[in-house]
Amino acid sequence: MHTDFEYFNTLLVHATANQTGAIGPAVIPSAAFGYESAEEAEGIFSGEVQKPLYARVGNPTNAKLEQALAKMEGGFGAIATASGMGALSLVMTAILEAGDEVLCIGGFFGGTYTLVRETFTRFGIKNSFCEVDDFETIERKLSEEVKMVLFESVGNPSLTLPDISRILTLCKAYQTLSLIDNTATPLLVRPLELGADIVMHSTTKNISGFAGPLGGAVVFRAVDTEDDTLLHEKYAPLHKFVKKAGKKAFMAILKKRALRDMGMTASAMSSYITMLGLETLALRVERINQSVEKVAEILDDKLPEGITVNHPSLPHSPDHARYKSDFAQGCGPLLTLECGTKARAFALLDRLKMVIKTANIGDNRTLALHMASTIYRDFTEEDRRYLGVTDGLIRVSIGLESPEVIAEDFLQAAAL
Repeated sequence: MHTDFEYFNTLLVHATANQTGAIGPAVIPSAAFGYESAEEAEGIFSGEVQKPLYARVGNPTNAKLEQALAKMEGGFGAIATASGMGALSLVMTAILEAGDEVLCIGGFFGGTYTLVRETFTRFGIKNSFCEVDDFETIERKLSEEVKMVLFESVGNPSLTLPDISRILTLCKAYQTLSLIDNTATPLLVRPLELGADIVMHSTTKNISGFAGPLGGAVVFRAVDTEDDTLLHEKYAPLHKFVKKAGKKAFMAILKKRALRDMGMTASAMSSYITMLGLETLALRVERINQSVEKVAEILDDKLPEGITVNHPSLPHSPDHARYKSDFAQGCGPLLTLECGTKARAFALLDRLKMVIKTANIGDNRTLALHMASTIYRDFTEEDRRYLGVTDGLIRVSIGLESPEVIAEDFLQAAAL
């Protein structure tokens, strides 16, 4: 995978702008929209007239962001949501039913793990988990007709790297829908081009970049009405949408089976603020991913005994070969520090001078957090072990500051 940052700089700067009149996107904070006639109202509700229906199922400001994100991911369409978890919930509630099973591959963000393992099980949706390279289990579960495969482009916080192309090839072979969380790697990985069906983001992270607007997004491909995974018999409840909406079927499925009734919709103001960050995404992604490697290299060389750094760019990382072959321009802003104990991790965090302690990633500023005592505090020891969360683990999200300055802050804090 190779990203042309110059291309994306141009694309994203203009994707949210207007050529005439007000250059910046408009904020339209209206819940309701007037219809010119009863006939137009009928056309809007049927989908034949492309005008705003009601803000719960979309508004013009959201539409501007959705168009930009679809272009960014090479998708056919997109839906902006209230949060990243809202994006995941939108897809799962729209496609899965009681008795269906989702296969989850690799490491996961804590919220994703609990949503699948705890919340959706209450509604009869089953789950199974396997390691990122356990292709024996992956193929066996696919042959048993799981309804969806879910994985992260980069494990958060495990930093495990999946063989995305191989997994997606198997999903296609077994006619199973795939959903990839691309939050950590916008532009660096374009899952739809690799064969994914749906991509999701927490736009709060890299896409916005400044910890302002809470938001999420789902981007999807066009549907082939003659030969599509959706036409497999296990997706029979969705066939009517393919028949009626054609290549727009994913939009109809997501809106009519989830968004309309459950309201994960983004607010106009959040979408507007997100677009302000989106314009500079390519510049930020390029710099931050160069900085992550530099910071990891410095820390790997200079951290005191008992504290180690993990990042796939380091030669001793178990994912180094895949990083070099599949993630040539980086795998996002994350690296981790293993301090051995909670006490030592706390001591290091409390000595940081510049780095901000918070539960976020993909920010313009460098962030750090102790995982076991925060996001994963309510998890069992077994679950933490599977997700790669130890008592001494600190997750770090590298920002736009000088990589040497970032490294120096961690080095002085580690000199306990």
